Amino acid sequence: MTRAGSGQGGRTERLALPGVLTAGQAAATVAGIAALQRPDGAIPWFAGHHLDPWDHTEAAMALDAAGEHERARAAYEWLARHQNPDGSWFAAYQDGDAARPTDRGRETNFCAYVAVGVWHHYLATGDDPFLDRMWPHVVRAVEFVLALRQPGGQIGWKREDGGQAVADALLTGCASIHQALRCALAIAEHREEPQPDWELATGALGHAVRRHPERFLDKSRYSMDWYYPVLSGTLRGPRALERIDEGWSRFVVPGLGVRCVVPNPWVTGGESAELALALWAAGRSDHAVRVLADIQHLRAEDGLYWTGYVYEDDAFWPAERTTWTAAALLLAVAALGGEEATTAVFGAERLPYGLAPDCC
Repeated sequence: MTRAGSGQGGRTERLALPGVLTAGQAAATVAGIAALQRPDGAIPWFAGHHLDPWDHTEAAMALDAAGEHERARAAYEWLARHQNPDGSWFAAYQDGDAARPTDRGRETNFCAYVAVGVWHHYLATGDDPFLDRMWPHVVRAVEFVLALRQPGGQIGWKREDGGQAVADALLTGCASIHQALRCALAIAEHREEPQPDWELATGALGHAVRRHPERFLDKSRYSMDWYYPVLSGTLRGPRALERIDEGWSRFVVPGLGVRCVVPNPWVTGGESAELALALWAAGRSDHAVRVLADIQHLRAEDGLYWTGYVYEDDAFWPAERTTWTAAALLLAVAALGGEEATTAVFGAERLPYGLAPDCC
């Protein structure tokens, strides 16, 4: 792999955002993620910690947004090499070492998200041979996920180590899966390989997320359950804005960022950056910029970001700077700056809806 920043052709300049990041600061954040990527392509949370497939993919997407396509491709090749025979990945691997899974559960939203990353990488690079290589992995991942479909359209949370399927569904996870299925359908359309079963599943899942909150475990204390249906593109238009307005005062701490969970006095960088991305997608870019500016107090000297801040104690907690926090911020900045692949994946207007009559 090339050194971080080499061959970017000024791409990090596009990640500059007045009042939030300079081009130099953006380059330092990209370099911080790249420095933690292992030679085999794995991107753990931080050195010595675990890798999970969802956050690994999010970090790869941020690298692509910054022009680090070789590094992003290496991250996807890591996934391809270590996919389980049933199409899944384990929930956690110690420091990205596939020989040392630390959580052998197989979470459906973790496994589905490869489709988002693969489509994002293709849109960023136009690399058809990459898409050809990854397509079988996307197919197997989607089939693993859809095997946990429930009668109401929602997707069960995970399959346990022993093989038992967990029928309980999570709203955040299912909203993420809905985005992933739409990206998988986009890949299928590009390849002219129709997937009618995927279309049916996408429509039913989107309907469940939009219309049937009772089909999901109650995690309404968590900010991700608030904004993720908007971030994923499952909600758009007036209904998305209504949802944002409904939760704003509960979760947003002016000047500091977004709570991870109420009522805890703890704002987190990843949730704040993802909310900013959701705000951009809902047409509130000015609010998105404000949220991103508010969390710059989490920025460390190495360009990475502390995971969170307990404001009643004036303390960063936990004592970690994670690749996925930095990645979420970079993706939000990329969307606000009009980076094409990122806007296509999170803007969602060009993604197939599946069979979804209530798609708005």
